[in-house]
Amino acid sequence: MPKNKKLRGDKVARAGPLAEQIVSIDSVKPSGRTKVRKRRTADDEFVESDLTKKILSQARMQQQELEEEYGVTTSQASLSARVTKQFKVGSASKDEDDGLEESLAAQEGMLGPVEVSAEDEKAFEAFMSKKGHRSLTETVKERLEEKRTEIETIMSDGPGSTHDISPEIVALLKKVGEILKKYRSGKLPKLFKRLPSFDKWEQCLFITQPDEWSAAAMYAATKIFASNLSAHLAQRFYSTILLPRIRDDIEHYKRLNFHLMMALKKSLFKPSAFFKGILLPLCESGDCTLREATIVSSVLREHSVPIQHAGAAIDRIATMDYNGANSIFLRTLLDKKYALAYCVIDSVDAHFVRFMNDSRQLPVLWHQSLLTFVQRYKCDLSEGQKELIYDLIKKHNHHEISLEVRRELENSPCRSDADEGSSDAVMK
Repeated sequence: MPKNKKLRGDKVARAGPLAEQIVSIDSVKPSGRTKVRKRRTADDEFVESDLTKKILSQARMQQQELEEEYGVTTSQASLSARVTKQFKVGSASKDEDDGLEESLAAQEGMLGPVEVSAEDEKAFEAFMSKKGHRSLTETVKERLEEKRTEIETIMSDGPGSTHDISPEIVALLKKVGEILKKYRSGKLPKLFKRLPSFDKWEQCLFITQPDEWSAAAMYAATKIFASNLSAHLAQRFYSTILLPRIRDDIEHYKRLNFHLMMALKKSLFKPSAFFKGILLPLCESGDCTLREATIVSSVLREHSVPIQHAGAAIDRIATMDYNGANSIFLRTLLDKKYALAYCVIDSVDAHFVRFMNDSRQLPVLWHQSLLTFVQRYKCDLSEGQKELIYDLIKKHNHHEISLEVRRELENSPCRSDADEGSSDAVMK
């Protein structure tokens, strides 16, 4: 018989008996590799990697929300998140709240007490009006009295007259006012959020007694009204509610509350309303203090402002009667290095030349403002304008700043008539 031929190819291992197969399935075969733990035993106390990733992702999301809301840096965002958490607890005492507010103020820079020397304040007050500014309480009382007189006049006209606001709405608004007195954080009443859509929103607002709102409520109200009102109506809210409250707070505490500072920054959401409702009324009042001007100008310095609004504000301030606040605001706006039109530059130049016949001793702030103007726009001045400034610094001389003004003018070219004509053509 022939022999059986062996099959060629890869050899397949036999599976073995069935009992051994069942035992091997339920057991783990040991490998020849040995694992060596190089970590220290103290590392075992750390949080697991999956949990760490979740914590970091949530922290990044909170930080991004804070930066979008307040525009703060990383360190400021972590501090704000920690303080916001403590605010929501609501069990902190007044002393703890003051400490938290001071720590936030230190982070913001200009929120803390503004140090003003006695000499600067005395020189500043020489150009201020003696009339005191009206507080928010006086403004609210005057508006309510005017509205009450108007209602009485309408009701006496005849039986066909209608009521201004229903008693039910008035009762609800008074309850909203009670809530806003103690408001710290969280949701606001729905009726208050809908006030900007009312035709008589201003009258409804005064019924809630805004002079008694908390600082956090004022910030929340500013966000609502700045976002939902037009620029013209937002200007009325700024000038009648926000500005008097800010001035009252600075006058009483010699600094600005953190929430009110955030409200002031939020008001820049409507630049034209900010200038017409806050900045220009401060300059026109004639009694703006050095501390108030410094705090408001810090907001302008930190945030960008559209050139058309900034140029119009510079031109308006330059034509006003002079007080010390004008120099601070002019210096802050000129230092932002806008490409201003020649008509605005000529207006600022005329503002300074106007002091040629002024016999008073001008404060250092005026000289600093002149130096900033010359440094930023020296190449946009004509030869005649520079000659007038030379005569001006001879009349009002400062032992350090006037020399710097002269040096800037001497080492710069003059504006040509061709450039002026082309600029006027572009403006037209």
